[in-house]
Amino acid sequence: MKQLPKEFYAAMEELQAVDFVLVDLTLYLDTHPEDYDAINQFNQFAKERRRLKKVVESMYGPLQQFGNSYSGYPWNWDDGPWPWQI
Repeated sequence: MKQLPKEFYAAMEELQAVDFVLVDLTLYLDTHPEDYDAINQFNQFAKERRRLKKVVESMYGPLQQFGNSYSGYPWNWDDGPWPWQI
């Protein structure tokens, strides 16, 4: 298995924490769609997620398929790690 630096795992943990907040806020907003503060918080975390994703991908390669992440040249989807290897 490809060995990655410890910084990769720290960055992924930060990204996963932001994802958790976004899922939680999504569930909350499904039942409180007019909570202005929660919507602002969701948008702030969505912006932070895009920033973190860009940082991680620039250092370690694409995270998502189906056009959600760009590929480097040559095609670098096999550079891993795969999700179950994290």
